[in-house]
Order: sequence, then C-alpha cells, then structure tokens
Amino acid sequence: MPRTVEDLSPAVDRIDAPALRAHDAEAVVRCAADPAQPWWRRIACATALAGRVPEDLVPELLGRVRDGRDVGSVRIALLRLLGSRPELLPWLRGPERRSESSYGLPEAVLEARAGQGDLEAAGDLATCAFSPWPRRREVGEAGLAALAARHGAGAVRARLSEERPEDRAYAVRMLRREGGDVTGALADPEPAVAHLAQSLLTDPEQDVPRLRAYLMLAPTPSARLWAAYALHRLTGDSAGTRAVHEALGRPRVEVPGLAEEVRTALVHAYAGECEAPSDPRWRIEALCAGPPVPVDVAGQLRRATAALAAAGLRPRSPVSCGDAHRQGGGTYHVIAYGDPVGADDGAPEYPEVHVSDLGPFAADHDEDPAVRGALEAAGFRWIDTAAGNVRVDGLCVYSFGHRRPLDVRSLLFYWQD
Repeated sequence: MPRTVEDLSPAVDRIDAPALRAHDAEAVVRCAADPAQPWWRRIACATALAGRVPEDLVPELLGRVRDGRDVGSVRIALLRLLGSRPELLPWLRGPERRSESSYGLPEAVLEARAGQGDLEAAGDLATCAFSPWPRRREVGEAGLAALAARHGAGAVRARLSEERPEDRAYAVRMLRREGGDVTGALADPEPAVAHLAQSLLTDPEQDVPRLRAYLMLAPTPSARLWAAYALHRLTGDSAGTRAVHEALGRPRVEVPGLAEEVRTALVHAYAGECEAPSDPRWRIEALCAGPPVPVDVAGQLRRATAALAAAGLRPRSPVSCGDAHRQGGGTYHVIAYGDPVGADDGAPEYPEVHVSDLGPFAADHDEDPAVRGALEAAGFRWIDTAAGNVRVDGLCVYSFGHRRPLDVRSLLFYWQD
C-alpha cells in the first residue's frame, strides 16, 4: 500500500476516488495538508479522508482550516471533513469568520456550526436563509432545520428577534410548516417578508378562502394588495384584482419626472416579475395594466437608421447590446455612426446611439444634438441625462449581483452579462 505523497500521484492526478480511499490515510493527509500541492489534488485527498482521519493528524488539518493564507476551496473541503470537531467551535464562532473573503467559506462555517448544534449561529443562519441567492438560502434553511431538529423550533425562535426581517421570515416559514395560517404576515412592513408569506400560500382549497376573508380585514393597503396578488396567482381572477385596485383608489408608486409613456413600458417589462423587495403596488399595477402594445423592434431600428442617414450621420448596421458587449444580453440595440473616435485592440471605435427594445426611446451618452434632432423627428423620445437619471423607486430589478431600484436609463437600456 502506498505510504508517501509521491506514491499517491497516479490516483490523485486521475482523481480516482476509490483508489484514494484505499490509500494509506497518513499519506493522503500529508497531501491534503501540503500547501505546495495543487489545490485540486488537496481537495480530492480531503474528500477521500471522510471517516478515516488518523487522530494524531487532526491538528495538522485543523491548522490548514484556520490558515487564512491557504486556498479557500481547500479550507472549505477540510472544514466539511472536520466541521464536527468540538475543538474547532471557538474558531467557528469567532467574529472574524463573518469577514472571511474566500468564496463559500462563510457558508461552510455556518454549515459546520449548525452541524454542531450551535444555537448561537441561529441569527446568521436566518440572515443566510433570507438571501436572494439560492445557495446561501439553502445553507441557511438547512442549518436552521438542523438546529430545530436538535433543540426544537422554539429554542431557535428564542435566539431570533421580531426586529429583524430575516428573523420574521423564519417565523413565517415555521408557521406554514406547522400548518398555520400565514396570511397575517402579508401586513409585514418589509416587502420581502410579505412576498415570502404570499409565496407560501399554494393550496387553492385552503388558502383562497383565507385570502378572501383576509381581504376584508387586512390592516393596511399593502396587505390588501399582497392578498390580491396571491389570489390572482391562485385563481387568475383579473376582475377581482382590478376591483381591489379600484377600491383602494388605484394606488401606485409615484415617481417624479417619470414620463407616463416610459412608465408603461417599464411596468410591462419589469413589474410583473420584479424582485421580492419590490413595493406591491408595482405588481398590482402590472396585473391591472392593459395588454402591452407589441414593439416592432426591427421597424424601430430601420426607422432610426434611416433618420440618422438622412441627417448625414453615416450610421452603421444596428447590433444587439449583447453583441456590442461581446457577451450577455439586454433591452436595447446599438447604432454606431459618424467617424471613429479611437481604437480598441486595433478595431475602430465609433460614437453610438442606443435604441430601446421596450419602445421608441433613444439615448446617446455624448448627447449629440444632431442625433437627438434626427431621432426625435423620427418619433423617438429622447432620454437625456435628467430623464435617464430618474430613479424608479420601489421597483427592484436584478443588476450585477444586486436587487434594487434602478434609474430609467438602466432599465430602458438594460444589459447583463
């Protein structure tokens, strides 16, 4: 049986898991603990050590877990191997763990704490479970479930606070899991908690009667809107949704400086599927809006190109924003025009105008008056700096890792890689 790191090479280089599990454990530990070895070898060795780490070598591996200079993915693999070791708990609880920069390590720390039954982790797990990112949410929910299984849900709740939205969200999930009525959480002041509550109402036979009764008693207009939204999702009753909207005076989020034509385009494009923290008024406005007028994107681009050509601006062929960025996609096309102003990797760069796919909207970062005049004459609404900088409050849209309100220009001319 191989007993040295060198003897491991054939198996570890193929990441032959059965062969690695058959190797001498001490040699596998030496490879996993050696920072000079490639990270992928060390991870394979850590995985192959499950259930068979020699006790006298545990401190060596724990040292690698604690070493912030070591490779993050290796530390995570070793933490999953040794996370149940009670001597590791003080390190896991250290406040500096929250600022660990290695991707995935904070979640791995929380997994280990939950696995050890550490009730002090409940708050951080609830924060994790409230995350919009699926992986973090799964870690948080699994960790809270592990704590509840060991200590009881009441003990977990005792570690949480009504002051924090993420803690109230846990209480809502637990209430639903226990068969309780969560319609009362539709009045939560945090939209993401109310959104969670309505998403848990999934049984038409049980929840539709509850929601209809709640509509008559809801303590706030927002709670009534959430109830109407959930009812619409369960029943498809558009007339009922419009009736609630009318009864409340057609509430909407007023955005100073937002042109009605632009608002209509944004409602159809984003409000129906906006992110959880969004104001419910946007969602109901989308449900009650008339059907969108189809946008003839190709026709718009032909019209814009012809207008620029007629103005002597020498437009090039339109390209999608994804092609212009060489990756991703979005809601606009780019028309380069005029003379080149520079070069990128040997290719000439041209000034460009953006034409939205959401309607007859155009913008030019250079604010070229000739371009603006040509496109306005062709029927486009020009989105200048002032109009483009209007922030659309309460409408949260995903953009580069964040879910928050964006400005008009970012929404009409949206690109995501």
